[in-house]
Amino acid sequence: MLRRARMNVVVPKAQGCCGAIAVHAGDDQLARDLAKRKIEAFERSGADVYVVNAAGCGSTLKEYTTLLAQDQRWRNRARAFSARLRDVTEVLDAMDLDGDPRALEASVTYEEPCHLVHAQRVSGAPRRLLAKIPRLRLIEMRESAVRCGSAGIYNLTQPEMARRLQTRKVQNILATGATIVATRLPSYR
Repeated sequence: MLRRARMNVVVPKAQGCCGAIAVHAGDDQLARDLAKRKIEAFERSGADVYVVNAAGCGSTLKEYTTLLAQDQRWRNRARAFSARLRDVTEVLDAMDLDGDPRALEASVTYEEPCHLVHAQRVSGAPRRLLAKIPRLRLIEMRESAVRCGSAGIYNLTQPEMARRLQTRKVQNILATGATIVATRLPSYR
C-alpha cells in the first residue's frame, strides 16, 4: 500500500527485534540494547517517517524515550526516533490514496489490538480506512477496545485471566454476525 501510494519504502536490514518481549519479561538491559540497535538501523536508513505494522512493537518503539531516558548518550536519539514513528494505518489514513478501491460485499467487524488503541492511542484511522471500501458494512463490536488476553507474555504469565479475556472477545465478535474480522498484528513475530 505504501508503494502504491508512491512512497519510497526502505526496510533497514540490521534492525532486529524491537525489544517488546524483553520489556514484558522484565529484561530491561536486553530491551535497551535492542532499542539502540533499532535506532541506529533506522537512523542509517535516512527515512523521514518510520512506519510500523505490528501494534505491540509500535507501542514499544514509541516508548524508547522512557526506556532510554536515563542514558545521556541515547535519550535525544530515542526522542527523535519515537517522534518519527507512525502506525501504518495513521500513514495510510493521512494520504490521498489514488484510484478507486475495489468493492467488497461483506460485513466486517474491527477488533482493536490493545497495544494500538491503548498504548498508541490509534483508534479512528483503521475504521476510516475500512470505511473507504465500497459496499463494506462495518459492524462495531461491543467492547472492541477490551483486551484480548494475549499482550506480550500475559497469556503465559496469567493463562486463566487470558482465557477469560479471549472468551469474552470471541463472544463479542460472534455477536456481531460479521463474516470478516479485521484486525492487526498484535505484536512480535
